[in-house]
Amino acid sequence: MGDDIEPKVYPIFQALKLAEEKELDLVEISPNAQPPVCRVIDYSKFLYQLKKRQKEQKAKQVKVNVKEIRFGPQTDDHDYNFKLKHAKGFLEDGDKVKAYVFFKGRSILFKEQGEVLLLRFANDLEDYAKVDQMPVLEGKRMTIQLSPKKKEAPKKPVVAKPAAPAQKAEMPKTDAE
Repeated sequence: MGDDIEPKVYPIFQALKLAEEKELDLVEISPNAQPPVCRVIDYSKFLYQLKKRQKEQKAKQVKVNVKEIRFGPQTDDHDYNFKLKHAKGFLEDGDKVKAYVFFKGRSILFKEQGEVLLLRFANDLEDYAKVDQMPVLEGKRMTIQLSPKKKEAPKKPVVAKPAAPAQKAEMPKTDAE
């Protein structure tokens, strides 16, 4: 029920009377429960806390961007390397990469070339990404989906401890002693 009200099952009229006495609202918290769960609270304060909780949850969410990279079936090495460099950047930023080969007209005859190109692309990005989806032909497009690998915590370099400290050299004895 409320802060200073004993939690137990009350009839509706009695619960409303308790809320009115405290100058608060009777708010239904869990309507599907048997019997329904209600609390005697300040409704505006309840709404404020609810919005605050939702805002915190939204702030904790990570938005994943998907960047697309387009190839042709006969993409040249220079163009390939240029797009590979961009894909590495996207993956380092934490974005997913969707690479696709677009077949125009009769170029659909080169399906194997497109698949080889995408597999080579995935192989070159092996250190940066893992393959979510292998090459799939969808209409005139063959696509592959890559997501960034989890970054491992940088390992601290092991510093070798110096050997046991050298023993102090004894002072030579003099005749005066």
